[in-house]
Amino acid sequence: MGTAVGGERFVPRYVQIADEIVQQIRAGVLKPGEMVPSESELVDRYGVSGGTIRKAMVEVRASGLVETRHGKGSIVKDRPPVRHRSSDRFRRSHRQGGKAAYLAESAQSGATAKVSVLYIGPMEAPADAAQRLGVPAGTQVLARRRLYFRNGTPVETATSYLPWDVVKEIPELFAENPGGGGIYARLEDHGHEFAEFVETLQARPASKAEASELALSPGAPVVHLIREARTTEGLVVEVCDTLMAADQFVFEYRIPAAD
Repeated sequence: MGTAVGGERFVPRYVQIADEIVQQIRAGVLKPGEMVPSESELVDRYGVSGGTIRKAMVEVRASGLVETRHGKGSIVKDRPPVRHRSSDRFRRSHRQGGKAAYLAESAQSGATAKVSVLYIGPMEAPADAAQRLGVPAGTQVLARRRLYFRNGTPVETATSYLPWDVVKEIPELFAENPGGGGIYARLEDHGHEFAEFVETLQARPASKAEASELALSPGAPVVHLIREARTTEGLVVEVCDTLMAADQFVFEYRIPAAD
């Protein structure tokens, strides 16, 4: 961070350089797929040391706008536009129309969506998911892990944990494609009417593995979201653990002002 000098905030030179490169990317001067100028080119352009340029590029990579390729340098990412994630995405009308939340929301924004199923099967419930489901840690649950794409770019991973005694009589939940409206529609088909969805969000840097899976730069910001799907009987029938590329989402919530 800069310090105050003579009443003005001092900004380190590497931060100034990083800001300029980021602005060039956002303004389209450096276009998706283009290489960021090499270290030697940036040294000549800015008249600074290689160490200063390397520190600047750490800041640029942290923006999530570039990715580093071994032996080639940094390239501007071809990232799709930001997608709004609104509080009405789980409306029953979407499910009745045959669309799961992600596909319905993507269609509304004019994007091409794809879901890749990574795993479906039994799993021991992680401690946090077990607590939310009201079962002991290690209890067998059904896990459904997916990777979501928008216009060909991975933007989100999600793992759903569902109580085994709820899903064992719903064979569609063990299928890669559970049918129109997704897993929530199948649960409601079998009498589990939803009362509310409760979400908890936390922003943090991506781990190395997470960054790789979402095609992000190491340490890029992500949003970790945990959702509980609660029925009218007060039962949590799904806990969804989701990780999203932070530069891909704007969160919009409608909050009632009255009781």
